[in-house]
Amino acid sequence: MGFDAFTLPIEQPELIDIDTVRAALTEHPLRLYVSGAYGPDRDLTHEDPALRRNSLDYIRASLAICQQLGVSIMAGPAYSAVGKRRKIPAEQKQREWQLAVEGLTQAGNMAADHGVTLAIEPLNRFETDLINTAAQVKALIRDIDLPSVKIHLDTFHMNIEEESVYDAIVLAGQDLVYVDASESHRGTPGQGQVHWQQVARALRDINYRGDCIIESFTPACEEIADAAAIWRPLAPSQDSLAREGGAFLQQLFAHPPSLK
Repeated sequence: MGFDAFTLPIEQPELIDIDTVRAALTEHPLRLYVSGAYGPDRDLTHEDPALRRNSLDYIRASLAICQQLGVSIMAGPAYSAVGKRRKIPAEQKQREWQLAVEGLTQAGNMAADHGVTLAIEPLNRFETDLINTAAQVKALIRDIDLPSVKIHLDTFHMNIEEESVYDAIVLAGQDLVYVDASESHRGTPGQGQVHWQQVARALRDINYRGDCIIESFTPACEEIADAAAIWRPLAPSQDSLAREGGAFLQQLFAHPPSLK
């Protein structure tokens, strides 16, 4: 299909067959990334220390897979459980922010030991109440202050939360190491309402040299579909979504937009 890179999601680390993945990469050489999955039992901001330890154990196991596969970036919203969204007092919010900083500092040090960078992703308000915007994730990584902890932005979430997609990407700047090219309806990039010209211009202006990875979902994967609220097919097939989305993005980045 003409892709240059692929992201391997890790739900359960013990299910990843390293030899099989290596064989696939030998047959189809691609730049490989890993993304984390953070359910209710993986939450660095939870008051229960056992759940925080479980999250770090999961991150450690996933980092070991990264090292075995030569993956340099592990992306995702590692600070908290996805779907944790509440109206809470400012004092509790601050406590959870500090727990996120402490947990991601430990995770960042582990990542450095494995030669990996953690790319931390803001999510929209319906999926988290902690980190929704580029400004918030920028503040978070400043508090962590480790070279192994950087930023992951997703155009789907930015389309909901940011006043300007361009400004959000420019604010992330040199800390941006991973981008999800996700359409506003999670379908084929270029067939929704994401401001793709702003995305392309901002990435050019910050001299971004990473990849843009299409992230989409299918109702056929029931657990993830339920978590991401995927109630209908987003394209005639997953293959057509990939082909058409990949062609759109390649065309977009091959012809940079003007400054107008």
